[in-house]
Amino acid sequence: MQKNKFEVLQMEPKFTNSVLVTSGADAVIFDAWGRGDAWEKLLNARKLNLRAIYATHGHSDHISAAPELAKIYNVPWFLNSADVPLILWGNQILDFWELPRIPDDFVKPNDLRAGKTKILGDIDMEIIAAPGHSAGGVMFYFPECKILLSGDTIFRDGVGRVDLPGGNADELQKTISELVARNLPDDTYVVHGHGTDSMMRDIKAKFY
Repeated sequence: MQKNKFEVLQMEPKFTNSVLVTSGADAVIFDAWGRGDAWEKLLNARKLNLRAIYATHGHSDHISAAPELAKIYNVPWFLNSADVPLILWGNQILDFWELPRIPDDFVKPNDLRAGKTKILGDIDMEIIAAPGHSAGGVMFYFPECKILLSGDTIFRDGVGRVDLPGGNADELQKTISELVARNLPDDTYVVHGHGTDSMMRDIKAKFY
């Protein structure tokens, strides 16, 4: 039986929490930050077959490597359509970090909608709509593994910014209230888009 593994990675320049999920030799990346060639080197060194890329939202510090990897490995990448306009806007952020710009003819993402699906064959995943930090933000919940990838919606010690394109304070508050109302298990491990991870019990205590 293949063992599923979730690994939080910080690719250079270390700023964003990316998540690599593997099942045997197959892999999926969530929030592919950094350089595409660095990810390629990592995947090749581990002899992993990339199957898909998912993004919590369209800010470039969460998708910088996604279009390039999608092209190199001929795999789909997924982003809510409301955030597609952010892809090229974010090149100014990549300039700041001295990372390659996303080209005008980038590989287009597949639309990511809320609902239940599976990755890597048998890993249950729920896509949770999470507008507020951006118009098309989502979170990823893995019920059997008790893991939540929150993106920049919420952090261990705060919430996401709303002063960037697509941000909306009222929507963000609604998203966080709905997350708490879901009453996910207290021992759900929460991986945030940046910073230290936390547990769902901490989120409930802070925002209930």
